[in-house]
Amino acid sequence: MIRVVIADDQPLVRLGLRVLLETEDDLTLVGEAENGQAAVDVVRATRPDVVLLDIRMPVLDGLAALRAIVAEPALAATRVIIVTTFEVDEYVFEALRSGASGFLLKDAEPADLLRAVRVVAAGESLLSPSVTRLVIDTFARRPTLDAPDLRSLTEREVMGLVGRGLSNDEIAARLVISPATARTHVSRVMVKLAARDRAQLAVLAHQSGLG
Repeated sequence: MIRVVIADDQPLVRLGLRVLLETEDDLTLVGEAENGQAAVDVVRATRPDVVLLDIRMPVLDGLAALRAIVAEPALAATRVIIVTTFEVDEYVFEALRSGASGFLLKDAEPADLLRAVRVVAAGESLLSPSVTRLVIDTFARRPTLDAPDLRSLTEREVMGLVGRGLSNDEIAARLVISPATARTHVSRVMVKLAARDRAQLAVLAHQSGLG
């Protein structure tokens, strides 16, 4: 059972997400919050698998709430999906940099949201590659960002494919290796670059010109 927390200041949005989650046998809602501080408190109390977190909320905004959640060792297994109204929002890129596992638009199809929760909970992949690329392509090449030194990185090709939004199975097929080997390569790159998850790894790939 995947345990989910919803954080959004709009009651109708929370209601819609709640109804959607309650229709699924493998998902359960364990908490709701109407502002960022309440979200942090609920997540601390329930330790969910996934948090659906709005960016713009009162008291404490979504980015500050995200950083607070990511900073707590006890919540290391909790994954955060940023949910935003804006297709291109500079806050989304900062969210990925801060440790979010991905993001969704609020007008996403219900099936896409459910898939996102399951994918992120499994730690397997990003969300929609097209949406992820939209944010990364828009913001990741800004010169103010420091690209990592990859001269000693042997898994450059794997990192580039992650940056293009490919899953482990797709990487395995492209490189003619087993999915287990692809997963090992991806994990090794994440450790070398101290990336929290594939979202951050994809951002680093684009910053480095590999994506």
